[in-house]
Amino acid sequence: MSLSHMENMPLSHSSLQGAQRPSWKQWLFYSTVIIVLLLCSFSALIFTFLPLKTAQGPCVAKFGPLPSKWQMPSPEPSCVNKTADWRLKILQNGLYLIYGQVAPNTAYKGRAPFEVQLRKNEDPIQALTNNSMIQNVGGAYEFHAGDVIDLIFNAEHQVLKNKTYWGIFLLTNPQFIS
Repeated sequence: MSLSHMENMPLSHSSLQGAQRPSWKQWLFYSTVIIVLLLCSFSALIFTFLPLKTAQGPCVAKFGPLPSKWQMPSPEPSCVNKTADWRLKILQNGLYLIYGQVAPNTAYKGRAPFEVQLRKNEDPIQALTNNSMIQNVGGAYEFHAGDVIDLIFNAEHQVLKNKTYWGIFLLTNPQFIS
């Protein structure tokens, strides 16, 4: 054999001509994708077998419209405690739905600017300032035991109490079952 003939011979005897081994970048990418898929599957299994606690029974409270007093389906729900007109104390951690309607008194001519606030521990979580139309108040909020929720007005006669109300409903207690 001549040396010129040896230059044309392949060095390996693989049957795949021109096949390349995957680079380290491809290995890293594929292994990352597989790990992410495994973590997602594992997380789905955990959340399937560890459901959230739901509220034991209905926990609902509503204040107003006239007569202006707290209306509750049971004598004292286990999740809230009425402390005053327009004010509740939260007794149970959870996700709550607050709903309500504020009807401004368009005949009110006092000095105080119209403002209605939904507050948590005296910090506003929602404010209404439009006194030309009936407005909705509320939303879904996470509250903790001891939180105080109230609806306040700048002046007592700024709202029509026969058309203004607010209520609270415990949706769920988002703690894992132990």
